Parts: sequence; structure tokens; C-alpha cells
Amino acid sequence: MKAKTFRIALLVNILLVVGSSAQKMPLVYDVENTGADFPAPALPSINNLPSINSLPDPFLWADGSGRLSKYSEWRRRRAEISAQVQHYLLGNKPAPPDTLRASLSNDTLTVTVVVGGKSLTLHATIALPGSGSGPFPAVIGMGFGAGSLPPDIFTGRNIATITYNFGEIAAWGAPRGQGGFYTLYPDPKVGNFTAWAWGISRIIDGLYKVPQTNIDLKHLAVTGCSFAGKMALYAGALDERIALTIAQEPGGGGDATWRFSQLVGPTVETLANAQGNAWYYQDVNQFNNSVTSLPFDQHEVMALIAPRALFVLGNPDYVWLSDESGFVGCMAAQLVWVGMRANDRFGFSKVGGHVHCQLPDVQRPDVVAFVQKFLLGDTTANTNISTSPWGTNLTGWITWPLLRLTNDLTSVGTSDEVIDSFDLRQNYPNPFNPSTTIEYALPHRSHVTLTVFNTLGQQVATLVQGEKESGYHEVKFDASRFSSGVFLYRMQAGAFVETKNLLLVK
Repeated sequence: MKAKTFRIALLVNILLVVGSSAQKMPLVYDVENTGADFPAPALPSINNLPSINSLPDPFLWADGSGRLSKYSEWRRRRAEISAQVQHYLLGNKPAPPDTLRASLSNDTLTVTVVVGGKSLTLHATIALPGSGSGPFPAVIGMGFGAGSLPPDIFTGRNIATITYNFGEIAAWGAPRGQGGFYTLYPDPKVGNFTAWAWGISRIIDGLYKVPQTNIDLKHLAVTGCSFAGKMALYAGALDERIALTIAQEPGGGGDATWRFSQLVGPTVETLANAQGNAWYYQDVNQFNNSVTSLPFDQHEVMALIAPRALFVLGNPDYVWLSDESGFVGCMAAQLVWVGMRANDRFGFSKVGGHVHCQLPDVQRPDVVAFVQKFLLGDTTANTNISTSPWGTNLTGWITWPLLRLTNDLTSVGTSDEVIDSFDLRQNYPNPFNPSTTIEYALPHRSHVTLTVFNTLGQQVATLVQGEKESGYHEVKFDASRFSSGVFLYRMQAGAFVETKNLLLVK
């Protein structure tokens, strides 16, 4: 469904937040599921589910009692979304097994899982960098060490690659219920994506058990393309030990929302015609003609990764991928990271002009930026990336206001974040119409000037002029009186000067 007007009209309520000190949500966790202790929410039958035409509110409690309000509540809300996704779309992911053995021989990690007297052995090839002493950050690639991304993005940066042999779990194209996973858990209704995500978690278990692998367990990534891009997405969504997820051209069942794609029709991957129905829970077919009854959509699948890092790559040239639907899903998912003040941990780039699953040169710097920041700790890398040809009217899709979660992270034991440098962040939303928000950070009290220029270099607005305290600040730019086009915004604070672009689309 191509929008006839190129505008983005999000119904958001941006709050001005100024703080002298702040805390961030963790970049990664030490356990597979931080919400395992929460009971599942009510999971009604399809006949008792309400119809929701717009994208469901990711901040709304499952029982409809209201919206969460603080950071510490996300753990419970995330558990609710995960329970819904598994119950209605994927099939339930089994809990970690009681018995798991792991060993390393040469470059092969061997993991043996025992459940109910039956065993399954998995193998993962680990390629360590040729130099350095480690421990090394690592990427787990679906089928190949780097997935479908150029290996040198990782190997050229002293990052290990780990090959995930997903065929040991369930073969691509095989009927649902066949493969190694199902010998341990013989439920033929459970979809392959659950099985594959479970297998990745067991490989990570093995890495924890065998420190001789020399892998930095705080900096693990997963990546894959097409169906393997979905595989990577669900792995990241269902295991919080993964610091970075790169989902390359995942299409329907990835970032594309089922509701939007349903309106586009059979030329794209919809819930009714999804390739490889074995990938999903058997009973998901009941939603084929009632997709609005799903209590979630794919923007919430992506949100399961928050506040960890997620980067989504798209390719508009391939109609089947339903990339405009993916753009809608990404714009909705982005609001979850914005609500956590972790905007730079989510990004998307949808660029055509290349074959499926082949990274074009124009997208390479974006992937590198996410790798640099979230695997190598380079905080200067710019990961505020929202690239797309779409200007879809989102008014009817995102009907809930942006929520800024109250910072109460002292209650969950995180440490204070020290703002040690100036930072001018990418405006949000971008493109925008008619207003957008710009956030900046100050390590100490400073005189700040923030101005907007047109492409002729003419100053058209002064947004900030004066002394500001240390901390995070936000300011709104209202461009109602301007015509569509590219503008530049420039911040100066002492010796710090930085300029970024923003795009007004009416």
C-alpha cells in the first residue's frame, strides 16, 4: 500500500527531559530471559481476542489496565509480549535444559543437550582473529560465520565468527516437527523459528561453559539474511545475552507488519501466504483471515530486543519482502527505544539497487557503525540511522503517544552513567512533518547555541541560545511555515561544533 502523500504524522507527545545525571538500560544481560519469573498473561482463544486495526501499543499492559511508566517495568512487559509471540506465532521455546555438556576441540565447539533421556549434539565452528589475545567479541552467523554479510566487517576488526549449523536443529524446507530439536521436544505444532532460536541459545550456553573458546560473552552478535534474517531476529528477541542483532532483509515475519502487509495483498509475504509454514506455530493459520486479532505485531517482536541493539537492513527492489510494511514496523519499533532514551541502539536502512542478501557499498558503513559501537565499544560511532525511500502516512498505524519511561534504574542495580562528552543526536522522527525533536548531551554546564539552516546556508531558526546544565536535553523544531526540503541543524558548545541533516516532507 503506497502512500499518496509523503508525510510522517506520528501522534507523539514529546516530553522535555533535563537531568543532571542519568542511567541507561543495560546493553546486554547475563541470562537468557530476565522475565522468566513472571507468570504468562492471559492468552485467550482467537474468538475472545479483540480486533485491533492499528499497530498495538507496545507499552500497554496485556490486560489493558494501563501503560507501563518506568524502566523497571519493561522486564514484565517484555515477558508479556514474548509469551504472546510464542503462544500465537512461534510455539513455546523450551526452558534451558537441566543437562548440557560442552567441549572445544581445535576450532569446533561441541554442545550436547540431554532431555528426558534423549540427547542432541550440536557443533559450531569458531574462527578466532589472527592477532590479539582476546577474549574476542563474536558474531554468530546463520549458516555461515558472518551470515550473508562480508566476513571482513568482522574479521578485519578482531571479531571472531561462529557458524551456526541450523540444519542440526531442523532442516530448511523440511516439514514442521522433523529434526534434532523435535527428538527432544516432540511437539509437531512448534515452528522452526522457535527450534532454531533454542539452538542458538544452547550454543551460547556452550560458550559460557567453555571459557577456552576465548569469546567475550558481553559482546555477542547474531546475523542472517532472508529466512535466516528472521532466524537472527527471533534469536535476538528470545535470548537477552545477545548484545547486537543484525537482521538482513528479513521481510514478512521479520520487520514487516502483518497488518500492513495484509492490505498490500498477495504480492508480498502475508500471514496467509508466508513461505515455509513450518517456520511458524501450526495454529497461526487461524489468523489468516483475521490478522487484526493478533494481540501483537512485528514491531513488538523487534521491541523484545530493546534496550539491546538491533539493526535492520532492507531491499525495496524485492516486492515480496514488503519493505514498506517493514518501514512501518521499524518506525513503530523505534518508539520503544526512544521511550528508553536509547535511540542510538535501533536503526534501519532500506536501500535498493542490489541483489537479495548482498550488502551494497552504501549500507556497509551503517553495519560497521553498529559493529563498532556494540561489539567494540566505540561510543563515537553514529548509529542514528533511519534510511528509507518511504514517506508513508503513519497516522492510522501508530495511534499511541510516545512514552518516556521514568528513570528508576537504581532499583535494578545498574550503575550511574557518566556523561563525559558533548553529543548532538539525530533528530526524531526523520523525515518529519511538521515538527521533530532534537536531543543533545552536555558533560558540564555550557553555553549552547543550536540553530537551523537551509541548504543555501541561511539561518532559519534559533532553537537554543544560552546556558544549559549538564545532562540530556531535548528541543522541538516546528517547521510548519517551511516548504519540504533538507535542512541542517548545528550545535556549538564551547569548542564543540557539530552539524547534522534533517528532512522535512510535506
